Amino acid sequence: MTLRQEIVGNAMQMAVVRLRPGQTVYCEAGKFLFKTANVTMETRLSGPSNGGARQSASGAGGLLRQAMGTAMQVGQRVLAGESPALQYFTAQGDEGTVGFAGVLPGEMRALELDGTRAWFAEKDAFVAAESTVDFGIAFQGGRTGTSGGEGFVLEKFTGHGTVIIAGAGNFIDLDPADFGGRIEVDTGCVVAFEEGIRYGVQRVGGLNRQGLMNAVFGGEGLSLAALEGQGRVILQSLTIESLANALKKAQGGDKQGPAGGLFSTHAG
Repeated sequence: MTLRQEIVGNAMQMAVVRLRPGQTVYCEAGKFLFKTANVTMETRLSGPSNGGARQSASGAGGLLRQAMGTAMQVGQRVLAGESPALQYFTAQGDEGTVGFAGVLPGEMRALELDGTRAWFAEKDAFVAAESTVDFGIAFQGGRTGTSGGEGFVLEKFTGHGTVIIAGAGNFIDLDPADFGGRIEVDTGCVVAFEEGIRYGVQRVGGLNRQGLMNAVFGGEGLSLAALEGQGRVILQSLTIESLANALKKAQGGDKQGPAGGLFSTHAG
């Protein structure tokens, strides 16, 4: 059952979700904005696939398995830097409304999962999803996608239903297949991509003069994200690093040298 939702706003968007009686939606702690009085709110450590409305435990063995599953989910989220808790909202007796938002100025997007393809998103992109969508953490390394040797953490969404994600700035949708099968982007610009896209991190250029010039003066650091294959990719126009640097500069914080953070000086 598709989640009835509307994304409103411009610079800082919100998702307004209209729940049918008995329908449940969950969010990461800190993303909730408002709800109508007939919508109950419950905070749990367990995800929807473990201890949610679709699964019940019976007997000592079932309770132990459920507890172990919950501990594993919480441990993965904590290691990935995510909130250990999720909040669940259920409409009681009549239709209800819940509002959610991201934490950065930017866009939101509703993704529809049909059970055939998972979606992967960068850390902190998840906002909310209906209870038929499973939210997990995927730990991937340099062997996945292109070479580069750097590991990274992704949010993974599977199942059926609607999941809402958020990012910074404006979004653009691309398919690497339309660009020869491969695109290379700033590592902070990737928001989400469909299963089937190979995602890896690679070094910017070689260890030569031009490679060092790109890394030191180009503003991209030593790595780029490479996405290969065919499928939907969502990129954002603003990175958290660039936003943080702009705010720091406006507040008179670290003084950036001509080469950026590598040669920055701190006054005071």
